[in-house]
Amino acid sequence: MDDAVRVTTVPGEPEAEAFCQLLRQNGIECAHRVTPEEDSAFENIASDGMREILVRPADLDAARALLIAD
Repeated sequence: MDDAVRVTTVPGEPEAEAFCQLLRQNGIECAHRVTPEEDSAFENIASDGMREILVRPADLDAARALLIAD
């Protein structure tokens, strides 16, 4: 997913997998990766670090709407 854009960040891999599973169940291709950001209330809590959730630009609005609804 070379043209991916960030939807949101989450405190760790389990949360990232849960968000991506929800997106995929709704037909939105998703990936996640470690991000160096540490400006969160979850800073230093997750052992694997903050993760950013990525989708294709065309899916960004739908992904945001879906994640906000849940």
